[in-house]
Amino acid sequence: MHPMKRISSILLTILSLSVVGQDQELLELLSSSDPNDKGYASATFKSTRVINGHSIETRSNGTLEFIIGHRFGRINSGYDEFYGLDFSTIRLGLEYGITDNLNIGIGRASFDKVVDAFVKYRFLRQSKKSPVTITGFTSITRKTVDIPGLDGIDRNAYAAQLLIARKFNSSFSFQLSPTIIQRNLVETPQDDNLLLALGLGARYKLSNRIAIVTEYYPVLSNKSAQFEDSFALGIDIETGGHVFQLHFTNAVQMNERGFIGETTDSFWDGDIHYGFNITRVFDLRPNKS
Repeated sequence: MHPMKRISSILLTILSLSVVGQDQELLELLSSSDPNDKGYASATFKSTRVINGHSIETRSNGTLEFIIGHRFGRINSGYDEFYGLDFSTIRLGLEYGITDNLNIGIGRASFDKVVDAFVKYRFLRQSKKSPVTITGFTSITRKTVDIPGLDGIDRNAYAAQLLIARKFNSSFSFQLSPTIIQRNLVETPQDDNLLLALGLGARYKLSNRIAIVTEYYPVLSNKSAQFEDSFALGIDIETGGHVFQLHFTNAVQMNERGFIGETTDSFWDGDIHYGFNITRVFDLRPNKS
């Protein structure tokens, strides 16, 4: 089966689980006896990440989030590589809520020693008057690994996204992520400096603390044959102040330039990596008591 058909089947299966009664349940979620309540939808996603990519969620004013991301080697590498566990790439990140809608963040990844920074702003929230939440995202990444001949701004790449999501009912959420990536230097002459992609993400809640999540980022503009579209499937586990995201993906990089534009493994050929994200949230607001 063609990869696109496989992905479509997965997304349609998740969609079919959530259709029955979704309109009535959504009205119940947004309704309130308080006339001043705008009926905002909450917890469209449980984390600021769907899996690899950002979700529409932002952290509240004065909240600091610490994110640890791990990606291991290919499961099909065999026993000699302990089925991928002998290889590991890591990203450490800090994200801070300047306001409830405006977040900033920085991170450092071991893969190519990439440093990244981003700004994220939620300017529309799903409510009684709005069918979707929309968040803008922009980032810069810089490869700091020692590569001969790679200097100055050639090391930089820039990404911009419009994250559009809807919580259909208490169980199901879906997100579209139109994406533009500008790479100042590309891997081969066949690659475009400017990449266009459309991310698809979905979450289906199985219980109050466990949800299935999936994410797919097809590149719409030209890319060389050595690169593959990023796909991931996983489980979110919420434990109070922590969110554990356990997943399988063909991408090992954890920034937009990397997992969207420079993924070399094929999920459908078995080049699957086990990975996880762990988040811890700290409330830094002064105690007003």
